[in-house]
Amino acid sequence: MKSTVYFSDMRAGHKENLFAKIGRLMESCGVEGIVGSGDLVAVKLHFGERGNHTFIRPVFIRRIVEEIKRVSGKPFLTDSSTLYPGERKEAVSALTCAIENGFAYAVVGAPLIMCDGIKGQNAVMVPMQGEILKQVSIGAEIVEADALVTVSHFKCHELTGFGGALKNLGMGCSSRAGKMQQHSTVAPKVAEKFCNGCGLCLKSCAHDAIAIIEGKARIDADACVGCSRCITACIRKAINIQWNESANLVMKKMAEYAAGAVAGKGGKTLFINFITQVSPACDCYGHADAPIVNDIGICASTDPVALDQACADLVNAAEGNRNTALASGHQPGGDKFRGVHPDIDWEVQLEHGEKMGIGRRSYELVKI
Repeated sequence: MKSTVYFSDMRAGHKENLFAKIGRLMESCGVEGIVGSGDLVAVKLHFGERGNHTFIRPVFIRRIVEEIKRVSGKPFLTDSSTLYPGERKEAVSALTCAIENGFAYAVVGAPLIMCDGIKGQNAVMVPMQGEILKQVSIGAEIVEADALVTVSHFKCHELTGFGGALKNLGMGCSSRAGKMQQHSTVAPKVAEKFCNGCGLCLKSCAHDAIAIIEGKARIDADACVGCSRCITACIRKAINIQWNESANLVMKKMAEYAAGAVAGKGGKTLFINFITQVSPACDCYGHADAPIVNDIGICASTDPVALDQACADLVNAAEGNRNTALASGHQPGGDKFRGVHPDIDWEVQLEHGEKMGIGRRSYELVKI
């Protein structure tokens, strides 16, 4: 049996603009049956890093918010704190960045709430019968929401080949500890040249895994449980994750986290991917390189695996842009993701998502 993926290209005219087509996409997916009257609806998106410009335009998010309100839902926009030090490592900075990027209430018509609390630690441990994981740490507001709508910018990614609905679910809905679990199997490391021995990290550690020795922080790898609170606590950005996990394992764990993010929400999820400004790297960077293909359109489905598969197929079917980061696969049908990141087997996330039972790779593309 195939899943249905609805697709709108970027064409618009005086009879119907692109905002109206977004509404039709959501109607086609059955938003009235997904969002009930009074439901608190988490609209999970990427707020964008300061300096980046390829995140989804706030005016498009407003149209999605309006459609949720039309069926009497109560939407809120949400994102999670980053694992690495930066502009979005805790709620105050992340929400400030979101507002600066245009996601203010006056623009989008919905409040902004971090799904994992002020420091990325507000989470619920969700049981998981995964190939690798037996429980996953999901942002509490994702778990508590009555319905979930993920809105993803579909683009390339240096670790997963591409980032779409599965990455927005698995990585984007996890707590900081969850991101740590997906990316690394070892304790964070201290860059001694930046450490001044202030002791803030020591105070943040609930497991006595940090000590100040000869004026520098030291992390006991055996005592560290990987909560990564010390990364946020360090104002000098001296403590960082060790990115030691293989890409294939990251994608498998990400797919298992995606299953955790939708657990308990049967029939209450909707996924929308914007195949626009398909950049060669993640929106977490403070810049965005030229798109590797022209804008293709918007896809929506109740199946995140089928949605990502369809988007990947649409990108690969397009003509690649010359003089960009795309080094090979420019011809229609060429592998655009390996053309940018040749060592990444991006299909692993789709295969494992299907194995976890959150969707299927076979789909029917219905153009509206």
